[in-house]
Amino acid sequence: MPEWNRPLMAATPLASLLKRDRIIVVASLAIITLLAWFYLWTLASQMNGSDSHSVQSGSSMQDMPGMAMPAMMPGFSRWTLSHAASQFAMWAVMMVGMMTPSVAPVVLIYARVADQAARQEKEFAPPMWFLIGYLLVWTLFALLATATQWGLERAALLTPMLVGANHYFGGGLLLLAGLYQWSPLKEVCLVHCRSPIAFVQAHGGFKAGIRGSILLGARHGAYCLGCCWMLMALLFVAGVMNLAWIAAIMVLVLLEKIAPYGRWIAKLAGGGALVAGAWMIAAG
Repeated sequence: MPEWNRPLMAATPLASLLKRDRIIVVASLAIITLLAWFYLWTLASQMNGSDSHSVQSGSSMQDMPGMAMPAMMPGFSRWTLSHAASQFAMWAVMMVGMMTPSVAPVVLIYARVADQAARQEKEFAPPMWFLIGYLLVWTLFALLATATQWGLERAALLTPMLVGANHYFGGGLLLLAGLYQWSPLKEVCLVHCRSPIAFVQAHGGFKAGIRGSILLGARHGAYCLGCCWMLMALLFVAGVMNLAWIAAIMVLVLLEKIAPYGRWIAKLAGGGALVAGAWMIAAG
C-alpha cells in the first residue's frame, strides 16, 4: 500500500466522514488541474490558429515581388509589459496543471490530519494553505521560466512557435536533463517527494497555523522543484505549448513520485534523454 494511503489511526466511526473529506480534496485538486489544462488547450489552439493563418498569408505573399520566405512563419511578439505578463501567466498555469497531481498524496495526508484535529476541536489550517505554499514555489519558477524564454528568444534559440531552434540546443538540453536524472541532488529531492510522511516528520510535522502550513508547503515545493526543474527545461526542446509533450512530462513526474519503482523510472528516463540528446546532436 502506498505510504500516503496508509491509515494514520485505527478504524473509527469517523472513517466514512474522513473518506468523504478525502473525496472532496481529490475532487478539488482534479478541478484545479482540469481548469489549468483547459486554459493551456485554449492557448495552444489560438497559437496553432495563428500559425495556420500566417502560413496561408505567407503563401499568398510569395507571389508578390519582394516578399521573402520568412513571412511564412509567425513572428515573435514584442516583449512589452503586457506580453511578459501573459507569458508569465502561461507558465504559471502550466506549472499548476503539471504539478498539482503529484502533490495530491501529501495534500491528502494533510487533509486527514486537519480533519482529525477539527474533530478534536483543535484549530488547524485547511489543506488549501499547504497547497498555496507548494504552488507558490512553482509560481516563482514560472517567473524564472518566463525570463529564460525571453533570453532564449533574444539569442535566437527558439522558433516563433517556442520550439528549440536547432539540434545542438535541443540535444544539449536533453543531455543535461539526462545527466541530472542520475545526479545525487535529484536522488535526494526525489526521496523526499516519494516519502511524504517521512518528509513531514523530518520537518516537525504539519503546522496548525496558516503561516506554518504555507511554509511547509513551500518547503515541499522546493524539494519538488529540485527534483523536476530540468524536466521542465525540456519544454524548450519540443515546444512550450506542445500539449502532448507537456502531458508526457507530467506523467513522468507523477510516475517518479508515486510508482513502486519511481527512482528507477527516473534513471531510465535519464538514460533515454542521454541517448536522444546524443542522437539529436549527431543529426545536426
